Amino acid sequence: MPEVKARPPTGLRGRERHNVRAMDDSLSRYLSASERADIETLMSTLAPDVEVVSPISGRMVFSGHSDVRILLGAVYRSLDRLRWTQTIGDGKDRVAVGEARLLGVRLTDAMVFELAPDGRIRRISPHLRPWLALTLFALVLGPQVARRPGMIWRALRG
Repeated sequence: MPEVKARPPTGLRGRERHNVRAMDDSLSRYLSASERADIETLMSTLAPDVEVVSPISGRMVFSGHSDVRILLGAVYRSLDRLRWTQTIGDGKDRVAVGEARLLGVRLTDAMVFELAPDGRIRRISPHLRPWLALTLFALVLGPQVARRPGMIWRALRG
């Protein structure tokens, strides 16, 4: 995965530079862990108030470590050959571009990350394509998430 080095704007003090490095580190660790479906490492990169916007229903927002752990576990265990190919951005807003296979169909993602001041990931907004892969993704994840109606209810209120 090509690495984009974020440079702090001129005039930042040492502590703020450290936060930029922490942001780079959290995102790199998240991407690497997601490729291996290493949910424990992935969860360590997330802020306590993390949110994941559903790419299937933009109205659903999964929040908090418990619900996000279940969701991301189901997501990353469903994908084959996930590889992140590019990261873009600096400061608190980043985009990672990647591809994977789901039931033999190529899936691409431009995932938007919003990072907290301490460098951990606060919000994740996946943007999946093509339509066929997104539909298959809904069919694969739907039953896994539907087993937890409370999680769905919380995401709809999100």
